[in-house]
Amino acid sequence: MFKLKIPPPIYMLLIAGLMWSLDNFLPIMELFPSPWNKYGVIVIIVALFMDGMSLMQFFRNHTTINPLHPENTKKLVTTGTYQYTRNPMYLGLLFVLLGWAIVLGSLSPYLLLPIFIGLITIEQIIPEEKILEQKFTQEYRDYKKSVNRWI
Repeated sequence: MFKLKIPPPIYMLLIAGLMWSLDNFLPIMELFPSPWNKYGVIVIIVALFMDGMSLMQFFRNHTTINPLHPENTKKLVTTGTYQYTRNPMYLGLLFVLLGWAIVLGSLSPYLLLPIFIGLITIEQIIPEEKILEQKFTQEYRDYKKSVNRWI
Protein backbone atom coordinates (compact mmCIF):
# COMPACT_ATOMS: atom_id res chain seq x y z
CA MET A 1 0.00 0.00 0.00
CA PHE A 2 2.43 2.66 1.20
CA LYS A 3 5.58 2.74 -0.94
CA LEU A 4 7.90 4.95 1.06
CA LYS A 5 10.58 3.15 3.02
CA ILE A 6 12.83 6.10 3.89
CA PRO A 7 11.88 8.27 6.89
CA PRO A 8 11.71 12.02 6.08
CA PRO A 9 14.51 12.94 8.55
CA ILE A 10 16.85 10.75 6.48
CA TYR A 11 15.97 12.79 3.37
CA MET A 12 16.70 15.93 5.38
CA LEU A 13 20.10 14.60 6.46
CA LEU A 14 20.96 13.59 2.88
CA ILE A 15 20.03 17.05 1.59
CA ALA A 16 21.99 18.66 4.47
CA GLY A 17 25.05 16.67 3.40
CA LEU A 18 24.61 17.72 -0.21
CA MET A 19 24.21 21.33 0.94
CA TRP A 20 27.52 21.08 2.81
CA SER A 21 29.16 19.63 -0.30
CA LEU A 22 27.85 22.41 -2.52
CA ASP A 23 28.97 25.05 -0.04
CA ASN A 24 32.45 23.55 0.21
CA PHE A 25 33.10 22.56 -3.40
CA LEU A 26 30.86 24.87 -5.48
CA PRO A 27 30.15 27.95 -3.38
CA ILE A 28 28.21 30.67 -5.13
CA MET A 29 28.44 34.13 -3.61
CA GLU A 30 28.68 34.47 0.16
CA LEU A 31 25.30 35.61 1.55
CA PHE A 32 25.96 35.32 5.28
CA PRO A 33 29.57 35.91 6.28
CA SER A 34 30.71 35.16 9.81
CA PRO A 35 29.43 36.10 12.39
CA TRP A 36 26.04 36.65 10.68
CA ASN A 37 25.82 33.04 9.58
CA LYS A 38 25.49 32.03 13.26
CA TYR A 39 21.89 33.26 13.17
CA GLY A 40 21.13 30.09 11.25
CA VAL A 41 21.45 28.22 14.54
CA ILE A 42 18.49 30.23 15.88
CA VAL A 43 16.43 29.21 12.83
CA ILE A 44 17.36 25.56 13.46
CA ILE A 45 16.39 25.78 17.14
CA VAL A 46 13.02 27.38 16.29
CA ALA A 47 12.42 24.68 13.64
CA LEU A 48 13.20 21.89 16.09
CA PHE A 49 10.87 23.50 18.64
CA MET A 50 8.12 23.61 15.99
CA ASP A 51 8.72 19.94 15.21
CA GLY A 52 8.57 19.12 18.91
CA MET A 53 5.27 20.99 19.32
CA SER A 54 3.82 19.12 16.34
CA LEU A 55 5.03 15.81 17.70
CA MET A 56 3.38 16.55 21.04
CA GLN A 57 0.04 16.98 19.23
CA PHE A 58 0.31 13.37 18.06
CA PHE A 59 1.08 12.15 21.58
CA ARG A 60 -1.82 14.15 23.02
CA ASN A 61 -4.16 12.60 20.48
CA HIS A 62 -2.78 9.08 21.07
CA THR A 63 -2.02 8.44 17.41
CA THR A 64 1.03 7.21 15.50
CA ILE A 65 3.99 9.42 14.73
CA ASN A 66 5.51 6.90 12.32
CA PRO A 67 5.61 8.52 8.85
CA LEU A 68 6.08 5.11 7.23
CA HIS A 69 2.73 3.84 8.54
CA PRO A 70 0.08 6.57 8.27
CA GLU A 71 -2.52 3.80 7.92
CA ASN A 72 -2.11 3.29 11.70
CA THR A 73 -3.36 6.80 12.40
CA LYS A 74 -6.23 6.66 14.88
CA LYS A 75 -7.27 10.30 14.84
CA LEU A 76 -6.90 13.20 12.46
CA VAL A 77 -4.85 15.90 14.20
CA THR A 78 -6.05 19.39 13.23
CA THR A 79 -5.19 21.50 16.27
CA GLY A 80 -2.05 23.32 17.37
CA THR A 81 0.42 23.74 14.53
CA TYR A 82 -1.84 21.59 12.33
CA GLN A 83 -4.38 24.38 12.10
CA TYR A 84 -1.83 26.44 10.11
CA THR A 85 -0.19 23.77 7.95
CA ARG A 86 -1.08 20.16 7.25
CA ASN A 87 2.59 19.19 7.50
CA PRO A 88 4.26 21.16 10.29
CA MET A 89 6.86 18.45 10.94
CA TYR A 90 8.01 18.48 7.31
CA LEU A 91 7.91 22.27 7.34
CA GLY A 92 10.11 22.10 10.44
CA LEU A 93 12.59 19.88 8.58
CA LEU A 94 12.62 22.43 5.75
CA PHE A 95 13.36 25.21 8.24
CA VAL A 96 16.19 23.13 9.75
CA LEU A 97 17.65 23.02 6.24
CA LEU A 98 17.08 26.76 5.82
CA GLY A 99 18.95 27.40 9.08
CA TRP A 100 21.73 25.08 7.91
CA ALA A 101 21.96 27.04 4.64
CA ILE A 102 22.36 30.25 6.65
CA VAL A 103 25.08 28.64 8.78
CA LEU A 104 26.92 27.49 5.65
CA GLY A 105 26.78 31.04 4.33
CA SER A 106 26.88 30.75 0.55
CA LEU A 107 24.03 30.82 -1.97
CA SER A 108 24.61 27.31 -3.36
CA PRO A 109 22.97 25.35 -0.46
CA TYR A 110 19.68 27.17 -1.09
CA LEU A 111 19.46 25.49 -4.49
CA LEU A 112 18.61 22.22 -2.72
CA LEU A 113 15.66 23.55 -0.69
CA PRO A 114 13.18 23.23 -3.61
CA ILE A 115 14.49 19.70 -4.21
CA PHE A 116 13.72 18.80 -0.59
CA ILE A 117 10.21 20.27 -0.93
CA GLY A 118 9.56 18.30 -4.13
CA LEU A 119 11.02 15.11 -2.74
CA ILE A 120 9.01 15.19 0.50
CA THR A 121 5.86 16.21 -1.34
CA ILE A 122 6.08 13.40 -3.90
CA GLU A 123 7.57 10.65 -1.75
CA GLN A 124 5.84 11.32 1.56
CA ILE A 125 3.03 13.86 1.61
CA ILE A 126 1.00 12.78 -1.42
CA PRO A 127 0.97 9.07 -0.42
CA GLU A 128 0.07 10.09 3.17
CA GLU A 129 -2.77 12.27 1.89
CA LYS A 130 -4.22 9.39 -0.11
CA ILE A 131 -4.22 7.13 2.93
CA LEU A 132 -5.68 9.79 5.23
CA GLU A 133 -8.41 10.58 2.71
CA GLN A 134 -9.35 6.90 2.50
CA LYS A 135 -9.36 6.59 6.26
CA PHE A 136 -11.04 9.87 7.28
CA THR A 137 -13.00 10.61 4.03
CA GLN A 138 -14.96 13.86 4.26
CA GLU A 139 -13.33 15.01 7.50
CA TYR A 140 -9.93 14.94 5.78
CA ARG A 141 -11.26 16.53 2.57
CA ASP A 142 -12.66 19.41 4.63
CA TYR A 143 -9.35 19.76 6.45
CA LYS A 144 -7.47 19.85 3.11
CA LYS A 145 -9.74 22.65 1.91
CA SER A 146 -9.19 24.77 5.01
CA VAL A 147 -5.44 24.24 5.67
CA ASN A 148 -2.60 24.43 3.14
CA ARG A 149 -0.19 21.58 2.52
CA TRP A 150 2.93 23.60 3.40
CA ILE A 151 2.06 27.17 4.41
